[in-house]
Amino acid sequence: MTNTGKNLVAESKKPLKFVVEGKEYETFDQYITGAELKQLAGVPEDVELYLSIRKPYHDELIENTTRVNLARPETEYFFVKRKLSFTIAGHPYVWYKQFISGKQLRELGNINPEDEIYLDLPNGWQDDFIDDDEIVDLARPGTEHFLVRRVPQQCVIYVNGREKVWNKRTITYEEVLKLAFPNISTGTVAYTVEYSGGPHQNPKGSMSKGDMVFVKNKMNFNADGTGRS
Repeated sequence: MTNTGKNLVAESKKPLKFVVEGKEYETFDQYITGAELKQLAGVPEDVELYLSIRKPYHDELIENTTRVNLARPETEYFFVKRKLSFTIAGHPYVWYKQFISGKQLRELGNINPEDEIYLDLPNGWQDDFIDDDEIVDLARPGTEHFLVRRVPQQCVIYVNGREKVWNKRTITYEEVLKLAFPNISTGTVAYTVEYSGGPHQNPKGSMSKGDMVFVKNKMNFNADGTGRS
């Protein structure tokens, strides 16, 4: 066959259609591996992927290294048997593992670092705050619904008993001292800072030079000079 004939044959080829997890794809490659299918659909490589086979035959497990011929008659349908559904701020998501971390929820939902994530609990129970390091079991009965709550930036804090308006999510040791002692001279006196009524990241504690804490409305700070440094 001449080069012209080969080109005409190539141009006459139609793309091969296949479906992974309900989404249709097209390719001009006759063969595709299990790993490539998972990469296309965003399925982790350690999750089992199956090729749908007509009954009474069993669906075929597609290993990562398995090469599938997409040129066979009819469209090939690939799917994951074990998957878990949940929502973030009302939007549905699918996860292929039993557990998910707060950090992964934040990344999936494109949630700002300043916002807080809660697991919605029914029947009037207090919603469960999900920290970035917390692990949630998605295989429990029912569908997990995660809520996103914006934390207001402006709040009122109390520094040595005096009300101060604060416009940032965090505050440093040095900023607390400036609010407590506007004419402070840090080179001659050592100061201690104690706080209480803080958010979940730091409900109470003490601060020293270079420290930073998250701020919550009506949080209390007490700064005191302890003598010569």
